[in-house]
Amino acid sequence: MFVRTVYATGNPDRIEQTLDGLRTEALALLTGQPGYRGYGLFADRTLGKIAMGSWWESAEAERASDAALGERRRELLAPLAGTVTTDVWQAVATAPPGSAGPGAGFRLTRFDVDPARVDAMVEAFRDRALPGLEKMAGFVTAAMLVDRGSGRGSVGGIFADQETFVASRGPVADTRARAIAESGATLRSLEEFDVVLLDRPEHPAP
Repeated sequence: MFVRTVYATGNPDRIEQTLDGLRTEALALLTGQPGYRGYGLFADRTLGKIAMGSWWESAEAERASDAALGERRRELLAPLAGTVTTDVWQAVATAPPGSAGPGAGFRLTRFDVDPARVDAMVEAFRDRALPGLEKMAGFVTAAMLVDRGSGRGSVGGIFADQETFVASRGPVADTRARAIAESGATLRSLEEFDVVLLDRPEHPAP
């Protein structure tokens, strides 16, 4: 499974206008493309940040959808976007998707690891970190994405409401620290977003 992520920043005063356009059009545009397997839209309204990811059954489907939708995506992001960064990743470990409505929170951790140690990082997350996350109150879903060539990667986790999202910070921090130490990775950033839209019609098995 392959995931295209888009990270846009800009004037917070214009973020709601941009989110309205994405809420209105994004799913219809994406679901019309062959190989579509899911979409998430996340926002930090205070700082003016949007993160979104679309899931595809193959690298070919991801490339074809990007060619078909890239221009419209730029237009939809234009009200906000001072910067836009697009990346493509391989989904290497996922939890079955649950449902997330208003008030759900998304936590994004970015890391670097020696490319030769990617498999160790995946194993640490899939076999030890993820089972612990799945037992936490309010847990909805989580996934690890990597670029095997560079060793860059991220882990995203969603909790159903702000109460469980906030309560998860401590336990998730402990789990994250153990996984980073075990794999020898370097933590690059930790961010939190509101869940604006989540569509995962299938469990995207890696």
